[in-house]
Amino acid sequence: MRTQPPLWMRRPSRFAGLSRSHARWMLALMTLLVLASWQALWLDYGAAAGEGPRGAGDLALYDGIVAAMRGGGTYYEVAADQLRVLDYPLRPFLTFRLPTLAVVQTALPPLMVPILMLALALLTGFVWLARLMGDALARPVPLVAAATLLAAGLVAFVQWPLWPFHEFWAAPLVALSLAVRRPGLWVSAAAIGLSAALIRETAALYLVVMAAIAWIEGDRPEATGWIAALGVLGVALACHAWAASHVTGPLDAQSPGWTGLHGPGLFARAVVQSSALTILPLVIGAPLVALAAFGWAGWADPTGTRVAATIAAYAVAMSLFGRLDAADWALMATPLLLVGLVFLPDVLRDLFAAAMDTRRVRVQRITR
Repeated sequence: MRTQPPLWMRRPSRFAGLSRSHARWMLALMTLLVLASWQALWLDYGAAAGEGPRGAGDLALYDGIVAAMRGGGTYYEVAADQLRVLDYPLRPFLTFRLPTLAVVQTALPPLMVPILMLALALLTGFVWLARLMGDALARPVPLVAAATLLAAGLVAFVQWPLWPFHEFWAAPLVALSLAVRRPGLWVSAAAIGLSAALIRETAALYLVVMAAIAWIEGDRPEATGWIAALGVLGVALACHAWAASHVTGPLDAQSPGWTGLHGPGLFARAVVQSSALTILPLVIGAPLVALAAFGWAGWADPTGTRVAATIAAYAVAMSLFGRLDAADWALMATPLLLVGLVFLPDVLRDLFAAAMDTRRVRVQRITR
């Protein structure tokens, strides 16, 4: 099939020129994602015992840890005391956050912490807008749309009272890592990604995605670099487990585990609640999350592949293992996810054009 000139993008979408059958399969997948997102409407936060949003409690926990460390306490003793006071589980060791963020926040003047948080979110937004302007979008209207969608995804990360939350630092770092990574230029991206994982260990999933894609593409040096970052994180987590074991005992509460199986609606709902989509009814916001994720898959660029794979990885992980009180996992994909909507005009045009293609090759046999 002959491809058409792009509408908003600099180059045709990944789906331009697909065969009719493949285009119909992709449209079916998109429809399935939209339908699955509506599962968010039936989620019951009271369905699982001991589960439910604990944002205020978590904020008090992390704020209390930093305040106690500024008063002279050591991280693991202070964290254990705070967890017990707030009736949180202390086992396994992952119930303790890695000490990286708390140590840095303790060392900084209190006013500098929210300023640094705001600066990180703004830097991520500007770097991504420059990246989209240079590589993806060619016209003023889609660039304005992309800037608006970036702001809609980053709005939660400029709320300075939320500075104690680890995800509000790790997620922009993951997004910034994706922005600075280019073919052959991955060292800075790996270092930033490792920094995110040392703040919040769930960013390790991003490192895995990047290592896997580099390996599949045959770039062994880059794959090795991302694997090395995972190795550094593994050593840090081993030390973290050893330190946590010295302040906990067999009588401390145990975490209920990670067998949520709440489905893709949990991811869609969490993204809606942590972005500007929260102003929309969930029945509209949830499918927009699905469409945005699908839109990223349409950007025919290595970065588009990596962003789409990262979003998919967190969506699947949250669907299978996330508890109802673990909606913070979705924050790792929130800063960039909504930008995928800017690719939809080209994606939908190319898919429908291919799916509706009815041209046939006529073979006429002439006998003399």
